[in-house]
Amino acid sequence: MAFSSFSCGLASGRPEAHLLIMKDKRAPVDAGRRADVSTPRSDVGAVEAFVRQARALAQARKESGRLILALDANMSRQPTWDLACEIQAEMFDAVGSTGRLDVQLVYYRGFGECAASRFVSDTAALKRLMTRIECRGGRTQIGKVLSHALKENARGRVNALVFIGDAVEESVDELAQRAGELGLKGIPVFLFQEGRDPAATRAFREIARLSHGAWFRFDRASAGTLAKLLGAVAVYATGGLPALEARGRAEDHLMIEHLSGRKR
Repeated sequence: MAFSSFSCGLASGRPEAHLLIMKDKRAPVDAGRRADVSTPRSDVGAVEAFVRQARALAQARKESGRLILALDANMSRQPTWDLACEIQAEMFDAVGSTGRLDVQLVYYRGFGECAASRFVSDTAALKRLMTRIECRGGRTQIGKVLSHALKENARGRVNALVFIGDAVEESVDELAQRAGELGLKGIPVFLFQEGRDPAATRAFREIARLSHGAWFRFDRASAGTLAKLLGAVAVYATGGLPALEARGRAEDHLMIEHLSGRKR
């Protein structure tokens, strides 16, 4: 399955609307007689069916979401990349049969290499994408990831961006600008930091704050916690805060605390 550069457009299928035009076969109204303007019962039934279908489609849209999963794939990240391959299924499992989650894999590595996959809707497809990637030495390119999320959102609504990394080697001011733009578009960034690099911590916290997202620290010993939090992000991407509140697990409450600003 091929990856594309950030400048490539992605096809997005949209349901087409069909209008059924019916000719009125009733006899013309005689002059001097008042026309019957009451709506036939069959037409009323058709309108009611249309309204029901429209409501069902609206509900389906509320229960679907698009999420970008971005990872640092530089050389030092191979163990964490392998970990992410194993736990990414939690995102799809958390959404389950109550909604649809489409995930796009984005990564950077090596000398300026940055790529994005198509959106996939199941864990097997995402794992196939991830297992094809080998980490290579290079510098961070978080700014490209944030800019890509803005461009992708212009093509179709992006509900959340997840980033997993351990370092920042770029201008924090420039990253903050992109993060603020994401916040204005309603695209929260959920950052998962491995390690305790203080520069990365400051940058990740600021990106989370400006985008109205959340920042978490993890290590390889807390893989289970990371998996659960990814699941909470997926639930948020498909149904927002109400979906987190309805599910009500410990990780959901933790996510709500971060998103509401009570947890710093």
